[in-house]
Amino acid sequence: MDSAPASEAAEPVYLPDTVRTAVKLLIVGHFAVGKTTFVGTLSEIRPLRTEERMTQAGAIVDDLAGVPDKTTTTVAMDFGRLTLSEQLVLYLFGTPGQSRFERLWHDLARGALGALVLVDTSRLRQSFEVMDLLEQHGLPYAVAVNRFETAPAFPDDEIREALDLLPGTPLVSCDARDHESSTRALITLVDHLLTLDQEPE
Repeated sequence: MDSAPASEAAEPVYLPDTVRTAVKLLIVGHFAVGKTTFVGTLSEIRPLRTEERMTQAGAIVDDLAGVPDKTTTTVAMDFGRLTLSEQLVLYLFGTPGQSRFERLWHDLARGALGALVLVDTSRLRQSFEVMDLLEQHGLPYAVAVNRFETAPAFPDDEIREALDLLPGTPLVSCDARDHESSTRALITLVDHLLTLDQEPE
């Protein structure tokens, strides 16, 4: 899945005076699952990207199985912004997908209220490490299956079982290149966080 390029004609977008709440969310997932594309698709401002061309040195540690055409990788983070309502703005931080960037991942998690985990049905096992990190930080999350054209399709209950998701963890599907489906996935996470916030302690 190719990354959607930022619009060349994009102008700065300023927050309206009505915004009262800013929320930091992580967009996480294993290597080459579509995080950069997702953030770029949704961001109302020109997204910040830290992609670098992959080298032979990285070939030792970066598993290109299933994504042989990938030539770049995020080395720090992706950043975007989405104003969800007149009062609420979301700041999206896409994390690197490789374990060698785990220290940076911990830094990005500070102050985040939750995370959207992108998964690829052809590489579900690679999602376990990411979800373990979220649970270590105590961050609630929703899971979005990024529908790659070449990935197998499975019923939701089989995906939930394969990922060992708790009954309350939302599972949705999206195409990270598509604004509407990506927005729905993000709203699912926000609704989940609001529900958790309203639960009695």
